[in-house]
Amino acid sequence: MSYNKYKQTAVESANREKLLLMLYEGAIRFTKRAVIATENGNIPERCENIGKAYDIVLELMNTLDFKVGGEVAENLEQLYMFITDELTRANLTGKSEHLQNVLKILETLYDGWKEAVEILKKKDSKGA
Repeated sequence: MSYNKYKQTAVESANREKLLLMLYEGAIRFTKRAVIATENGNIPERCENIGKAYDIVLELMNTLDFKVGGEVAENLEQLYMFITDELTRANLTGKSEHLQNVLKILETLYDGWKEAVEILKKKDSKGA
């Protein structure tokens, strides 16, 4: 089985929580690649990876449910807007400090969601 087929199968069979974590993992991975490309002066690679991270963050923003999420969804939207602004600044200026800001936020959010998913799994296993 090819790697792309494996990735497709993994995404198609993942639950919502796993998909959320996978999106964060992708955004973090592409942001890290953009940092490396920036440090190496590789503009095309920097732009490509920033674009991929940007697209993932837009997808995260598009999936926010304000009716269910309320204030949490509003706060996440503000963070996502800040992240997209920082990614744009990084792309325009070539400064990795903007990418470092993005990375800190994404990693913090990822850790928080990962912990929340673990708590949810524990509750589900006790209730089953």
